[in-house]
Amino acid sequence: MAKQKKQPRPKAITPKGFRDYFGHEVTERTEMLQTIAGVYHRYGFDALESSAVETVEALGKFLPDVDRPNEGVFAWQEDDSDWVALRYDLTAPLARVYAQYRNDLPTPYRRYAMGPVWRNEKPGPGRYRQFYQCDADTVGAPSVAADAEICAMLADTLEAVGISRGDYVVRVNNRKVLNGVLENVFGTIEAGEQNIVKSNPTGEEKKQAVLRTIDKFDKVGEAGVRELLGKGRLDQSGAYIDGVGLSEEQAAPVIAFLTSKEADAEATLANLRQAVGESVVGAVGVRELEQIASLLLAQGYGPDRIVIDPSVVRGLGYYTGPVFEAELTFEITDEKGRPRQFGSVAGGGRYDDLVKRFTGQAVPATGVSIGVDRLLAALREKGRITSHEQGPVVVTVMDRDRMADYQSMVAELRNAGIRAEVYLGNPKNFGNQLKYADKRNSPVAIIQGSDEAERGVVQIKDLILGAQIAENATLEEWKERPSQFEVARADMIAKVREIIEAHS
Repeated sequence: MAKQKKQPRPKAITPKGFRDYFGHEVTERTEMLQTIAGVYHRYGFDALESSAVETVEALGKFLPDVDRPNEGVFAWQEDDSDWVALRYDLTAPLARVYAQYRNDLPTPYRRYAMGPVWRNEKPGPGRYRQFYQCDADTVGAPSVAADAEICAMLADTLEAVGISRGDYVVRVNNRKVLNGVLENVFGTIEAGEQNIVKSNPTGEEKKQAVLRTIDKFDKVGEAGVRELLGKGRLDQSGAYIDGVGLSEEQAAPVIAFLTSKEADAEATLANLRQAVGESVVGAVGVRELEQIASLLLAQGYGPDRIVIDPSVVRGLGYYTGPVFEAELTFEITDEKGRPRQFGSVAGGGRYDDLVKRFTGQAVPATGVSIGVDRLLAALREKGRITSHEQGPVVVTVMDRDRMADYQSMVAELRNAGIRAEVYLGNPKNFGNQLKYADKRNSPVAIIQGSDEAERGVVQIKDLILGAQIAENATLEEWKERPSQFEVARADMIAKVREIIEAHS
């Protein structure tokens, strides 16, 4: 009989494009989500938790630069029937939920949702296949007052989590304005549709190429965009990038649109009116931006917080009207030591046709999505979040037979609201217990041997102060600043609380 081969051990590695989150990271995210939820709730939005799995048909074809719906998502087939997939955002599931429960939901329906989403895309530095989003949407409100409210709420949210005024700007544009500009370039847009009427087989491809080029305005500037709209340009590496192939006359409305931004909204809107020319849809878009600017100003949201900015495009194909993006304006240093702005942490817009896919009837909707992980990274860059989380108080074990006494101590600490644990490893080596407490970032260790128990006292070791003294102090200073205290057992809680408060 052949010898059975041993099964190879599985490799203990995280799958490509995914990562694990530990203690302080999970705590930071949870606290941020609670803060954001507080702002959303204050604005009158209700929580919704929808399924992480949707049918591929329900998700639709809205991932950027993806032609097939199951290319870009993690999808599988259920029993030779429907294909299902992990959600790639929180908006497509909302459209399905509203269509399914619309007879039971109020109109407008205002909901917020938080949770992980998954994208089957090529991972890169800081780009993961699973990440958290935090959304708020209003479904069933056609007025741009709903868009203005989302922008105001986004500004309030950024300040609530710790981004100071002056370190961010919410930029607002309108896809209708952009469509008006594209009319001047390619011809008419079909009523109610987002697709260009093709005068030749490459019309739609050129439209998409123009949109991608506009999106590069912040990186390459006016001159770079002008080159990319035309024959092409050399990038910084010396590689030649093919252009869209527009004539100077065709490119002129796009350049006029991108350079429309002025110091105040009124001047920007005047420039946009010129950029859209005779386009009806473009004129509607400019009027909507004018209304949004007026509504925001009435609420006290001036250009120091929210601005009209034509360079905001947004990549997803389902946007039909106003679009917005929150950008952090402070500088950080990249991996090569070069200064750069942090960039976008949130975005959204109006998507009046998304629910229509299910119901056949147009349902107006608008919303925003915050990239939680990027926002957390920004707060770390600003020093608003540290990567250190205080661990629990550790009650050490000096005598195995007195475990009940130690459990009594830890219960008392917990009942007083103090995070605490009894050391549950091998208590034979006391030094290992203190090493464990250090590794847990514990502020305090409690020690009680049989001698202390007979005298009704405990030893309380200030581990934070002890580490500071060990690193910096002389022997004389060590004696002057003791880091271990003997107190009566009845005073244990008060002394522990005093030490923790001193270090917090």
